[in-house]
Amino acid sequence: MKLVRHAAAVAVVVTGGALALAAPASASASSSVPTAARSAAVAAPSEAPVAKYNGACGAGHKVIDSANMENLGTTFLTYNKTTGENCVVTVRTKPGAPVKMFARLSSKTGGTATDSGQFTTYAGPVYIEAPGECVTWEGGITTYSTKGTGHCG
Repeated sequence: MKLVRHAAAVAVVVTGGALALAAPASASASSSVPTAARSAAVAAPSEAPVAKYNGACGAGHKVIDSANMENLGTTFLTYNKTTGENCVVTVRTKPGAPVKMFARLSSKTGGTATDSGQFTTYAGPVYIEAPGECVTWEGGITTYSTKGTGHCG
């Protein structure tokens, strides 16, 4: 099974009293990732989602991050600032025959919420209330998966 992990990290550097932010570059052909792993690489968060967010998380939820799995679909992380609720849903680009999919969300105090199985359109939504906490989110379609971290609400 191919498993791709994507972790967002930001470094803060203090130089001469000024703050500089440095973000890691996304995986590229010149990276040290083996060719086989790159073939299942996740798109950089700045790329447009290959699937459209379907609103499954409900009113008040805004997409705060997403990660593509090739052209199969996109996992979306949403947040509702009024309730402090995070939500994850994995959406296929082209619905069809049921395939293995999952959506997972976890936090230190909120535990883990997962929806997995054979789905035609999307997996999830899964929710965790975690105001003021960082959450870990991931999703998968067939043999591709992705993981994002570092979102704090």
